[in-house]
Amino acid sequence: MPIERARVLVVANQKGGVGKTTTAINLGTALAAVGQPTLVIDLDPQGNASTGLGIGRAERKLSSYDVLMDEAAIAETMLPTRIPGLFLVPSTIDLSGAELELVSVDRRNFRLKDALARFAAEEPGRVAYILIDCPPSLTLLTINAMVAADAVMVPLQCEFFALEGLTQLLKTIELVRQNLNPVLEIQGIVLTMYDKRNRLSDQVAADVRKHMGEKVYNTIIPRNVRISEAPSHGLPALVYDLRCPGSQAYIKLAGELIQRERAVAA
Repeated sequence: MPIERARVLVVANQKGGVGKTTTAINLGTALAAVGQPTLVIDLDPQGNASTGLGIGRAERKLSSYDVLMDEAAIAETMLPTRIPGLFLVPSTIDLSGAELELVSVDRRNFRLKDALARFAAEEPGRVAYILIDCPPSLTLLTINAMVAADAVMVPLQCEFFALEGLTQLLKTIELVRQNLNPVLEIQGIVLTMYDKRNRLSDQVAADVRKHMGEKVYNTIIPRNVRISEAPSHGLPALVYDLRCPGSQAYIKLAGELIQRERAVAA
């Protein structure tokens, strides 16, 4: 069945260390593996998604910075990864200055949205999903991602302050919806770094499900050392160790995401 239009999903949480980048690259890998061509856009100046997908700094001739500055098209900046069907628009440290440079620019909140619209027109059906990995803060970069997106996926660490951070993020999503992108919705909340030995993890998971209901994915990503090791080898966990519990969880998450997306399209 031909791809009508790529679904654009932002992986966002203003708190660092919750598994945003890990989710973006492993979910992208899992989607590509089941025949859903996927583009990951690294919008974090740290460039961890680029490193985690094995794209070295020397290979990043053009980046998401060039896209935001309207100096290069997405098709020019996207690179193939080692995973068939998975592409990357890499990040460079130049992105850290993008915020200041965009302040006086026309349509500063719509730069990524405009670039993706051109990409869809020039390369129809090239990818089925676009996953945007955001920095761990609610900056102009994150706003650009949310304005360009159909929905937000929120990785949420199973720890004490998880719900407090989620409340702030939900307020931001609502503000973007009211003022900049009326179609923006929460695609789902992914519970990450779950430790079955820790009763607090169970309590946090139960609290999040109580407050957010069906928005929370059934799949839970466990705390897993193989997931942590994989980026240092420039590989997604699914390639580094397919059989580890973390990789298996991301495969299940991809299946659940596809089911949700089909329900939205129906």
